[in-house]
Amino acid sequence: MSTERLYYSDSYLTRFRATVRHRSEDGRRVVLDRTAFYPTSGGQPFDTGRLGGRAVTDVVDDGETIVHLLDAPLLEDEVDGIVDWSRRLDHMRQHTGQHLLSAVLAELYGHQTVSVHFGAEYATLDLDAPELTPDQLREAERRANAVVMENRPVSVTFEDAATAAGLRKASDRSGTLRVVTIADLDRSACGGTHVRATGEIGPILIRGAERVKKQVRLEFRCGLRAIGRARRDLELLSGMAAAASAGIDEVGALFEKQRVELAGAVSERRRLEETLHGYRAGELYHQAAPDAAGRRTIVLRDPPGGAEALRGIAQAMTSLGNVLFVGTTATPPTIVVAASADAGVDAGQRLKPLLAGVGGRGGGSARIAQGTAPSMDQLDSVVAALRG
Repeated sequence: MSTERLYYSDSYLTRFRATVRHRSEDGRRVVLDRTAFYPTSGGQPFDTGRLGGRAVTDVVDDGETIVHLLDAPLLEDEVDGIVDWSRRLDHMRQHTGQHLLSAVLAELYGHQTVSVHFGAEYATLDLDAPELTPDQLREAERRANAVVMENRPVSVTFEDAATAAGLRKASDRSGTLRVVTIADLDRSACGGTHVRATGEIGPILIRGAERVKKQVRLEFRCGLRAIGRARRDLELLSGMAAAASAGIDEVGALFEKQRVELAGAVSERRRLEETLHGYRAGELYHQAAPDAAGRRTIVLRDPPGGAEALRGIAQAMTSLGNVLFVGTTATPPTIVVAASADAGVDAGQRLKPLLAGVGGRGGGSARIAQGTAPSMDQLDSVVAALRG
């Protein structure tokens, strides 16, 4: 028993009548003698629509048969199927656009497509390439859209695997191959749904590329997806330009100027904070009386700036003489310990077991250590132990 795959010969067929060959006990998993519903395969998502009035929620390729999953039981033996055309056409555009892009990238740079994925918002293809420069991405996009504008025919043929020639990627299958051809550009063995001409793909937008392991993953959109994304990008840039009382073409230079200024401001703030932490550490140090051994023990709770301020003050303390610093914050229960080199205390080794004893965790170096405890009561017991 096998299912005749009507989408193989006509990707534009959206209505058909078929006979039920098999159904599950609950009537929600159905196998037909013929179907126009495309199952998830080759990275392309399944079609949706209606079968006998029931919504098709998934379509699964089960080898020789296609299984339709429905939202309600199907009891009839003869059914009418209707494929959601907007979803089908979108997938056709993305898939044919991917073939076109893959062919262009192979033609221009010799990079072969390793894998593809078609998502709900965008599609990706992975290339056996170490990198793609911005100039290469622009040129590939320009070339792909030029082929779209030429409206080249896209055809489907069925050929013997042993004699099928000129395929972009050799097939390891035997018997009959379904070959999708973009005139004078690409021939690929493929079972997916495709448009009849490149003009039906619509605009192709390459949105970016990133390094994934030893390959490059390229993100792209075709047709209405590309237009929708370009519109959102334009609205974002327009909003940024309006906020800065500038033109859209000025946003890039304005952003770079502000980035440099912000980096300088952040660097200056950090310098000032370090200076402030140093002053605060010195003030606390001179206010604390040394014990009989000459060591000052300083406890500071919930300073302005929280845990970040504690770390800064603790770092400054390590440069002072014979001092043990213990700082805490209540939310969350956090402790920072610092010891000068001549204090005779290894901060990390001292703090870690104390925190473990109350169900907390932490550690660090001999000079500075940090950790957390489940509650302030437990943290207070750690502080008491450190003060000795």
